[in-house]
Amino acid sequence: MSDAIDRGVRAAQSAILVNAALAIIKLVAGIYGHAYALVADAVESTADIFASSMVLGGLRLSARDPDEEFPFGYGKAEPISAAVVSLMILAAAAGIAFEAIREIRTPHHAPASWTLLVLIAVVITKWLLSRRVHAVGAAIGSTAVKSDAFHHMSDALTSGAAFVGISVALIGGPGWEEADDWAALFASGIIAFNGVNMIRPALDDLMDRTPGDELLGRVRRAAESVAGVLATEKLAARKSGLGYRVTIHVQANPALSLHDAHSLGGMVKGAIMTAVPQVQYVLVHMEPFETRT
Repeated sequence: MSDAIDRGVRAAQSAILVNAALAIIKLVAGIYGHAYALVADAVESTADIFASSMVLGGLRLSARDPDEEFPFGYGKAEPISAAVVSLMILAAAAGIAFEAIREIRTPHHAPASWTLLVLIAVVITKWLLSRRVHAVGAAIGSTAVKSDAFHHMSDALTSGAAFVGISVALIGGPGWEEADDWAALFASGIIAFNGVNMIRPALDDLMDRTPGDELLGRVRRAAESVAGVLATEKLAARKSGLGYRVTIHVQANPALSLHDAHSLGGMVKGAIMTAVPQVQYVLVHMEPFETRT
């Protein structure tokens, strides 16, 4: 699991560096090119820096071993960071919408045509970054890293909307100067939509929602494959960090000694963790097998 944490950390670190560079470029281009949509983009990239930093901290904290103060470990730090990132996205969307409306009501210069080249470079960079980070998040099963990837994609969408808005303003000429502001307003709606969609899986992890039949089925089959296991019941699992904690009731021969039942429980635990590597912890409760009539 440490390798998965390392991959997530490296993805977050690279995202921080890329976003820091893009934020500076977009802010300077937006100010000197009279393009508020680019300034809004710079705000979004700055939020991305804080978001990636939050993901980085959450991953590192979730990797800590359980201790006396937190006997169940620090796994919840990972979905908490994902939820915070989602809330930051929603806050950024609200801020961009507010400023876009203000700019629409305020006369200003038309954007400079060279800002379109900046936006093309930004869209390509953020799209590639989003794909890379999402691939890492999916590979290691990190809700926080995947949320960070959606954040980068939101930035790409904002830049794409800005490109359209600035193009309209340049083509339309006098009277169309606020087109890029309308584009920023439209982009804020997309960002808010993504923020709502991203917070849901984080809340699912925080509320210990079941991971689904696919993973539970693999766990049950692994347990029932152990010689001596006659039946299983009361299977539950919840996500903690990048892995899962499982509780399962196993039925066996009532004549087994306490020592043998304990050994069988250990074999069930080993079988589950071998068959389902995402499982980090297994609690096996042994019960006597009873034929139901």
